[in-house]
Amino acid sequence: MKTAVLICPGRGTYNKPELGSLTRNFPDAALLARFDAARAALGQETLTALDTAAAYSVSKHSRGDNASALIYACTLGDRLALKGVNLVAVTGNSMGWYSALACAGALTPENGFAVVNTMGTLMQERLIGGQLVYPFLGDDWQPDPARKSALLALVAEIATRPDQALALSIDLGGMLVIAGNEAGLKAFEAAVPPVQGRFPLRLSNHAAFHTALQAPVAAEGRARLPETLFRQPDLPLIDGRGSIWWPGAATTAALRDYTLGHQVVEAYDFTAAIRTAAREFAPDYFIIPGPGTTLGGAVAQSLILANWKGMASKADFQRLQAESPLLVSMALPEQRALVI
Repeated sequence: MKTAVLICPGRGTYNKPELGSLTRNFPDAALLARFDAARAALGQETLTALDTAAAYSVSKHSRGDNASALIYACTLGDRLALKGVNLVAVTGNSMGWYSALACAGALTPENGFAVVNTMGTLMQERLIGGQLVYPFLGDDWQPDPARKSALLALVAEIATRPDQALALSIDLGGMLVIAGNEAGLKAFEAAVPPVQGRFPLRLSNHAAFHTALQAPVAAEGRARLPETLFRQPDLPLIDGRGSIWWPGAATTAALRDYTLGHQVVEAYDFTAAIRTAAREFAPDYFIIPGPGTTLGGAVAQSLILANWKGMASKADFQRLQAESPLLVSMALPEQRALVI
């Protein structure tokens, strides 16, 4: 049986092409109904209503209180649909950490939904700061540590200026996700050259995730989400530092402290998480559940940066992927068929 690491996607992955994918693919109608009932009890639109809307709306579907729950449910549904693979570890990107907790058994499906819906709603209610994305790798995806260092130095310098808050939010393969207040984001945008006709790219309805600006959100999350929601994971979990939470060795208090503390207010190193997944677990597959396929590039770039299987460029990854798929995106029907 093929071994696999599951990589849960974060915000920004449920977009127009994903409309309808939840109700089409979710394998447990009773569980989805419970999620809908929980949302309705809070006066929120149900996931079924959002997913079956006549048209996709950026202003509605990308809101934190809607997007987070939609993405979590899509990811969990694909986790439940997995067959014929041996999951050896679970990780995720940013909000995907909450999904990873549920997919690894550290939260029940319902408790995972409570965590993600609460945190997504708190982020939306406060909407402190914003995020943008900027690449440091070229089209060939060859490692460029000098370029990365220069961009991080620029971020650090801007952060020293009066009234300008800026910090690394997510180390995302060949991309840097930068977060801060409006003045800090504008300063960065003015200082870097446009790339590929679309970067630096502002992310709609995104707050300054994984920075100190989110301290009020973390505090309110801790006030609302008790330790009793958490339990020992069934599978190893790789967090946003690249650290492993082993079953039987992770206390529920520590899991909660990290999830509602460091994970919210400190930079999320997704690149390190994938490096750990590759080097410590050496899986046959890196599986990305739905929604969407946008995380695939960051996973491939992270594997190149880790020199996994000698890969040093985009061409190397494409060759290995063509010979024997190692990256499986469940949102792609032909790849989904490999693991369900």
